[in-house]
Amino acid sequence: MKKKKPKFLRKDTFKKIKIGRSIKKKRVWRRAIGRHNKIREKLKGYGKQPSVGYGNPESIRGKIKGLKPVMVYNKDMLKQIKEDEIAIVGKIGKKKKIEIAEAVLNNNIKLANLDAKAFLEKIKAEKKLLEKAKKVSSKNKEGKLLEKTEEPKAEEKKEKAETERKEQKQRAETENNGVKNENNQPEEHTK
Repeated sequence: MKKKKPKFLRKDTFKKIKIGRSIKKKRVWRRAIGRHNKIREKLKGYGKQPSVGYGNPESIRGKIKGLKPVMVYNKDMLKQIKEDEIAIVGKIGKKKKIEIAEAVLNNNIKLANLDAKAFLEKIKAEKKLLEKAKKVSSKNKEGKLLEKTEEPKAEEKKEKAETERKEQKQRAETENNGVKNENNQPEEHTK
């Protein structure tokens, strides 16, 4: 069984979020080295620092679900996995990942970081969507109709914008005409 461990927070975590009090990803231990540092002196109430006593037993240390992890990068590497080992899929492309997922389902091999069944279902759904998209684009009539309906919308927006600009110019001109007197002379401003 794994032991329950405290959060090993470095000094001044209450001052800065980036040191990692609330963000686990940024929680990196740095040993306190100050002369009067309370964490280094192991005073009560000042947070724990990592030490040998917090380690897990050797029987479960470095294991996933009690099994030894092994990195897998292709279908052939799956054949080398023993009963007391669990596979971890490495950083690979979709093609090899599909091959590994199919081999895992056929041979009942355990994977730590990939749900093979769900992954294959997701891939099948993506293929169906691609096939539907190809069918729509292959039908000339429907494809052309879609393209024609999209183009006028953009043109209509441009036309509307131009007509609005012209209307604003006309309004501005009419307002300027209202400022002039009946004799077509500008009004004089008196102070």
